[in-house]
Amino acid sequence: MSKPLVDRDDAPPDSELVEVSEGVHAYIQPDGSWMINNTGFLVARDGVSAIDSCATERRTRGFLDAIARVTAAPVRTLVNTHHHPDHTAGNGLFTGAAIVAHERARPEMRALGLPHNSGIWTDVDYGDLELTLPFLTFAERMTLWADDLRCELLYAGGPAHTTNDVVVWLPERSVLFAGDLLFHGGTPFLLSGSVLGAIDVLEGFLRPLGAQTIVPGHGPVGGPAMIDDVLGYLRFVRDVARDGHAAGVTPLELARGTDLGAYAEWTDTERIVGNLHRAYADLTVPVAERGGPIDFPGALGDMVAFNGGRPLTCLA
Repeated sequence: MSKPLVDRDDAPPDSELVEVSEGVHAYIQPDGSWMINNTGFLVARDGVSAIDSCATERRTRGFLDAIARVTAAPVRTLVNTHHHPDHTAGNGLFTGAAIVAHERARPEMRALGLPHNSGIWTDVDYGDLELTLPFLTFAERMTLWADDLRCELLYAGGPAHTTNDVVVWLPERSVLFAGDLLFHGGTPFLLSGSVLGAIDVLEGFLRPLGAQTIVPGHGPVGGPAMIDDVLGYLRFVRDVARDGHAAGVTPLELARGTDLGAYAEWTDTERIVGNLHRAYADLTVPVAERGGPIDFPGALGDMVAFNGGRPLTCLA
């Protein structure tokens, strides 16, 4: 009989460790909804390079336990794919690791702070966490080595999921850790970035890499068809927003009257409201200003209103 992924009684349920290539592991946390993200790690002779932490102390310790079951080597490097707390709140538990991120991620993390219960989402026990910022940042690209395996840390080139999205690309293995540029079976969320920018990034940056194995920020490991699925949703939001903005309809009113079609089967459908808020902003600013300030409290409040006035479900 196989052993559980972690042995502690408080371990996250149903987490799965997938070796996507030799020495390259994806840590998948179902069901990938609010604050339940994927991470990963690469094993080398002298240490481990991890990709993202988790939203809570419990989940991050579960990830660390999973690493320890594979290797006794210490985690020497932690890459943050972007600033959102589901991928960074647990950074402080990676003691001794060099934390790497895009140069825009550090100020965004400082401004946002640690996650807390605010009434927007159902309450979560985040545990004992300490805000721990990246202390090694880059602008465009950086190379990380796991023994002789080349791992390219690549900035997406513009606002998409956020303004500081980074992917981890293993060209020799055709493996991509996409961060939240891609959701698999879940609704993408663009409030911190740009709908139109994300379309450009997926078309002009992500797809040309030619990845055959993709670890998304949320949802199961998949292949390049995942890119087309997300692009379909983004174009859908773009087109709905253009019509609604031209008609003078608010994002909330537009969302209430929109048939999501096949996308209604994806998790967290209330994100359509936040995505329309961002798409409206995209339509009113020059390309260079995409991803700029937006009324976050108003957009989040509209998402709660769309959800019947109930907090959004978070099971982290």
